[in-house]
Amino acid sequence: MINTNEILSKYGLKLTKSLGQNFLTDANIIRKIVDTAEVDKNDLVLEVGPGIGALTARLADRAGRVVAVEIDRRLLGPLSETLGGFENVQVIHADIMRTDLWELTANWKGSLKVVSNLPYYITTPVIMNMLESGIPWDLLVFMVQKEVVSRMVATPGTKDYSALSVAVRYYAEPKLAFQVSRNCFIPKPDVDSAVVKLKKRSLSQPAHLNRKLLFMVIKAAFSQRRKTLLNSLGKQPWLDGGKERLREILRQMGLSEDTRAEVLSVEQFIHLSGELCKNYHHKTGKQDDNNSIG
Repeated sequence: MINTNEILSKYGLKLTKSLGQNFLTDANIIRKIVDTAEVDKNDLVLEVGPGIGALTARLADRAGRVVAVEIDRRLLGPLSETLGGFENVQVIHADIMRTDLWELTANWKGSLKVVSNLPYYITTPVIMNMLESGIPWDLLVFMVQKEVVSRMVATPGTKDYSALSVAVRYYAEPKLAFQVSRNCFIPKPDVDSAVVKLKKRSLSQPAHLNRKLLFMVIKAAFSQRRKTLLNSLGKQPWLDGGKERLREILRQMGLSEDTRAEVLSVEQFIHLSGELCKNYHHKTGKQDDNNSIG
């Protein structure tokens, strides 16, 4: 196991709070993350923010190939040292949010998995970027703040159910794998973490469904949780027919006018948006997939 304090001292590194640098030091937790991702030699693993390579090394032991993307140039030296014995690891100095994910993962014939201890400051944008990228991933395993995992795995009717819950379930089946104490990191963060496992799913949906409108509906519906769908969506400028059209669709779906976003499943959001799309798609004449929740 890599000695984090020793490496930090050797290279004179001070961790940067703005980059959310909290390095995992517990070997058992690292093993559990790799086990959760079911990594084997058939896998290409993409890692975001490898730090000094503790998780990366364990992934490289099991995977066919590992591509680790690190934004902090100061960590390239330590990574070269800790991962020098692995010929199947490629470290790239880049911002994952500005990186061509297709180029990173091209030409691999096996499975693609993303496994990361994500920096807290960019958790949701990175997760949504992976989900929306279209790269042919099979499994995503992320360690993030415990409260974010609670939102990701939340089900309709619960207090943590949110736009993020619906967006994640549109692409994947989320599952809480295990929780991680803040004491397993250097420096110790202010909150505990958890590991979430996302398996790809494919939902039945109308052929004319416009994903941009779907995510506009989801975000608007949850923007004011106390409001009914009729009030949160009824005055949106992109809603053809206004409240009367929305009232008609809710009635067709067997939903009352008092229905709030927090009780709708992702399948119901798809159906609702599909009905709204009948006019929206005709009006715009094109499909726009810029649908980010994060």
